[in-house]
Amino acid sequence: MNLLLIRVIIFAVLFFAGLKLYGMYREWKLNRDNLVEGDADQTDNKMVLCTWCKVHVPEPDALREKGEWFCCSAHLDKYLEEQKED
Repeated sequence: MNLLLIRVIIFAVLFFAGLKLYGMYREWKLNRDNLVEGDADQTDNKMVLCTWCKVHVPEPDALREKGEWFCCSAHLDKYLEEQKED
């Protein structure tokens, strides 16, 4: 009877240790997935090069005309004026 009680206690300890390890694994995996999603959000904002001044600008903030990127409307206007002269 003593041996059976020891086996039940060992089984219970191993079972609860397994549950604890599984919980730690799930928490680690959720944290890792959240970090990866956060990185994905940041990488969606690609940087583009202004054709006029060669400054890198986030794509959502940049202006595009004739396949070229510009950081502001002033540089776009200068570029278009230069193209008209040529």
